[in-house]
Amino acid sequence: MARRDGHLTRDNLGYLLAKAVQRWNGMLQDGFRREGFGHVRPSFGSVLIPLYEEDGLRLGELARRAQLTKQTMTTIVRAVEAAGLVTLQPDPDDGRASRAWLTAEARRFEPVAERVLADIERTVASEGPASELRAARRWLQGFVGFRTEHPRTMQGHPIERGEDHEHEHA
Repeated sequence: MARRDGHLTRDNLGYLLAKAVQRWNGMLQDGFRREGFGHVRPSFGSVLIPLYEEDGLRLGELARRAQLTKQTMTTIVRAVEAAGLVTLQPDPDDGRASRAWLTAEARRFEPVAERVLADIERTVASEGPASELRAARRWLQGFVGFRTEHPRTMQGHPIERGEDHEHEHA
């Protein structure tokens, strides 16, 4: 007998969000591979996007902007560094801190990522009215805790409290 009531269904919002992320990441990986950057994983976006916005961030600030714990960010940065996309250098102002810098390879990847993302957004936009996509983007920005123009404070956010429940979906 099929179960139809309750939250344990494929219509559950969390399930749908997880499946959407899987589909999005698959499309990213396929696009990167087609463009000759198969070694770049979708999860690297948590490091690369903030650095494309402002290169040379301290790891703690990078973690804050990506809404990850410092420990999780350190793990991801090591993978991105191993892929040749960032280098870590000591912070000249604080010898205990490190700063992440984009490499020439990351700069070559930047226009590729822009093209792949634009293609995916065109595909997504073709599946419904533009107003629905705009509404979905606004809802997601609020849900994850920031807006593009004015990032919200992370104070009180589970990640700021040291609870990192999202690290596998970075």
